[in-house]
Amino acid sequence: MSLPADTLLAIADTLGYLQHYFQELTECQNASEHTINTTLTGLTAQLQQLTQLITTPAPIVALPLILMFLPPISPFPPVLSALSKQQMRPKLPSPLDFSSERSSGRAFLNSCTLYLCLAPEQFTCDEEKIF
Repeated sequence: MSLPADTLLAIADTLGYLQHYFQELTECQNASEHTINTTLTGLTAQLQQLTQLITTPAPIVALPLILMFLPPISPFPPVLSALSKQQMRPKLPSPLDFSSERSSGRAFLNSCTLYLCLAPEQFTCDEEKIF
């Protein structure tokens, strides 16, 4: 049993299209692999540089003898060093007022919970949290 000529031509056309499409896909894959390899090479070089920076000891600088006997200097002015940890934290905005809409209830509760967790020293009891 043989196939009609027009069927054979259609099969040949489809096969040619599929071969062309496969070739395009192969070219795209090769281009992607090249991009990935280039990126990987760059990242590897950066990782080696960072590793070298971490493992290379910092050079020792000889201090003049007089500096060895002076008291250490604080990197912060005296006023800043006296501040507590809480005072150095950024001021958190309080949660917005509840809009009474059911759809915004969960967001309101989440913002309140986040606020209470980020400033625990301000809220020592449940009454303060509720207020």
